[in-house]
Amino acid sequence: MYKNFTLLVGLISSLLIPEVAYSQSWEVYDTKLQLQSRLIYDDVDILSETVRIGKTGTQLSLLTNDLNPAVQLVGTEIYQYFAPWILVKGPTGIGAFHEYGQQVLPLEYEKIDTYFNMLLASKGKEYWLFERGKNKTTYLGELEEAKITNTGLLIIRRGNEYSLPLSFNPDKIFDFLSDNEGEFVLAKEASGFGLINREGDYVLDPIIEALQHTHGNFYYGFNQEQYVLIEGNDIKSNIRYNSFHKITFENDIMLEYIHGKLRRVMEDDGILLDDVGITSVNKIGKDLYNVHYRDAKIGLLGKKGWLVKPMLEVEEIKFGNEALFPAKSKGNFGFVNSAGTWIIKPQYAETTLFSEKIAAYRTSQNWGLISTSGEAIGTASWDEIKPFDKGIAIARSSGKFYLLNKAGSSINTEGFDNVFRTTDGYFMIEKSGKTGLLNSEGSEVIPAVFEKLRRERKDFIIAQKDGLTGVITESGEVVIPLAYEKILVDWENNLIFTKTNYVPTVIQVVEESGKKNKKGA
Repeated sequence: MYKNFTLLVGLISSLLIPEVAYSQSWEVYDTKLQLQSRLIYDDVDILSETVRIGKTGTQLSLLTNDLNPAVQLVGTEIYQYFAPWILVKGPTGIGAFHEYGQQVLPLEYEKIDTYFNMLLASKGKEYWLFERGKNKTTYLGELEEAKITNTGLLIIRRGNEYSLPLSFNPDKIFDFLSDNEGEFVLAKEASGFGLINREGDYVLDPIIEALQHTHGNFYYGFNQEQYVLIEGNDIKSNIRYNSFHKITFENDIMLEYIHGKLRRVMEDDGILLDDVGITSVNKIGKDLYNVHYRDAKIGLLGKKGWLVKPMLEVEEIKFGNEALFPAKSKGNFGFVNSAGTWIIKPQYAETTLFSEKIAAYRTSQNWGLISTSGEAIGTASWDEIKPFDKGIAIARSSGKFYLLNKAGSSINTEGFDNVFRTTDGYFMIEKSGKTGLLNSEGSEVIPAVFEKLRRERKDFIIAQKDGLTGVITESGEVVIPLAYEKILVDWENNLIFTKTNYVPTVIQVVEESGKKNKKGA
């Protein structure tokens, strides 16, 4: 009579054995490729230089510095990471762990917002607040709205009543409370509008008849028949400008009218331009305005004054570069200087900005290149031309991409399906579904034979081919063989994680009556 049983021993193997489950093995190397440790996880996630997660089946573990399981995170997947909070998702909702391993919220909420040492969790209209300093979760009740402001105050709304439950007066009711990009909460009571600082104290008493946020810590309002521009301050807010003349604030443009006539372009705390004859102002970008005059002149106004002085025979002036500004006249674009003089006559349907003393222009159909003197460079035969950077531009023609030099000539004779410029001036190329790499001069360093390439740093490129991943240099030398399912790099700790499939080796132990055990693999 025989008794058969199986022992599973984990050995890395590429042997394919039918009906045997695969597991995952991770090897951890330093950046000198010296093996540091081996891990058995389905997946590893590097959230920060100190926070790493290991996953086995449906189990998540927070790992120690030496990559051993420290704390089980209960959930089945990492939902989000906002240091120091790890939001974890499970079958019944999301919960939260501190990155040190403490579970602070069970996995039962629909939404969790984080702010340093606070978490705001909700299910439907019900809200809870966890405060790490108190290590306590408080039920806030059923609310129409709850929000942690960008300064750490908590605003809640029940019906039409607002309150600040974390302030020194948590039961005080407001008619309105509003967060904004600044450091102050806009508050309204029966007496008027005011501003509240991060401590929950008024820095502008609620006496202003009308008040709204503009930018940063600046506010625009009306009080006692005066228009006011106010700057928030932690101790006491300051009125930076006040006027009995009408000031409007619409479409992010603030204008002042003197005796019913447009006279001033305003900024957040005062006058940006004071001039007669203004008829209208168009905002064309952040702190950029086209100012129109009664005599048909138009100028380009910036934060510090005129970028292009008012000039005739122009319909619009755009932001420029290298002292030249695209401007439109009679439907065509050219370039003007800061004095409002045409340097390149309006003759193009469209232009880009100058970059490295070259700009692109479009005729009725195609794009070409011009110098700062207006001289054509090459022929206008492209569907698109992107700005020059370090002597090379990317251009598109008939669905293919090319690299252009400053003479307007193509560096590569054969077009690519796509080209991406890396942050250090190299070029990732795609061709026939494969990826390669060009150096900063446009010469091929890695042929387009890979499914994926990711250039982590000089001479360290994570490459994937035939579904397997490895690391190669810019010359194509293999640093880590293309034999892995996944490679992660933790540069902060100088660690490289490699993941591979393996099949547990089956060792069969046979017991025979009256005889010693015989083992066979």
